[in-house]
Amino acid sequence: MFSYDAQAALGFLLSQTSHIETKVNAKVYPEIQYTQLVPVDISANPFTKTVTYFSSDKFGAADWINLNSNDIPMAGTELEKHETPVHSAAIGYGFGYEELQQAQRLGIALTSDDAMAARRAYEEMVDRVALYGDATKGFQGMFNHGAVTPQGATFGGWAAATEDQILKDINDAIMSVGTDTRYTSYANTIVLPYEMLSLLATVRLGDTQTTILDFIMSKNVYTATTGQALTIRAAYGLETAGAGGTQRMIAYRYDEDVLKLHIPMPHTFLPAWQSGPMTFTVPGIFRLGGVDIRRPLEVRYVDGI
Repeated sequence: MFSYDAQAALGFLLSQTSHIETKVNAKVYPEIQYTQLVPVDISANPFTKTVTYFSSDKFGAADWINLNSNDIPMAGTELEKHETPVHSAAIGYGFGYEELQQAQRLGIALTSDDAMAARRAYEEMVDRVALYGDATKGFQGMFNHGAVTPQGATFGGWAAATEDQILKDINDAIMSVGTDTRYTSYANTIVLPYEMLSLLATVRLGDTQTTILDFIMSKNVYTATTGQALTIRAAYGLETAGAGGTQRMIAYRYDEDVLKLHIPMPHTFLPAWQSGPMTFTVPGIFRLGGVDIRRPLEVRYVDGI
């Protein structure tokens, strides 16, 4: 005789979900891009409504004076307040009563496939918001942020450009950050469309075994100035991100003082509950803010490469 014991099914589900969630949270999704491109800050209170920060700019210059004068040059700091809103989102998973009964009676573990699908959906949404923004929430993304003024490449058209012209475009992007910050900062990271990174890794310098990528990794303004390695990455979405649908290169200093993505509450599974007569749901929630570009002078969009 069929016996429907919802409480027993729910108890079994609760004991299973802790194992499922541990497995899901340990899984790495290497093709998710934001984790490699933008520093992530999870330090805010999970239920904060906004993240407030201040950007500053120093002013003033020392000068010669007459010691009998009261006209002393003054230095100071200008503070500008910024607020990033934080919004809630959700993605969960569930099980049917029949599935739970079969697993319970056979003594087998519940599959984590649906939980992994939920976690993957979370990562994909954060990736989209971090890189492209979300107009419905007023978020701007790393690839199209209004605080950064796009500029055309010195030469551009890399598919038909010479090796020297390509190297010039990259070093100009790095150097422009140095110029605008009075050489107190340089771009340490270059992000390119995949097609352009493939070009750099394929085209050789003259009749040598050295590719453009090999050369630029060791012979660039940032490395020559600081002695540190330049990071060059590829990212989907830059193929048409530039003005007029052109390919865009991003040169920036990877540092949380420059840009940051706020995730006050990373994806979290809540306790399972009986959502219908024969169904059980495991909700998953998270709270997400946008990308702050706090120092726009240290980020460059170079279009038309």
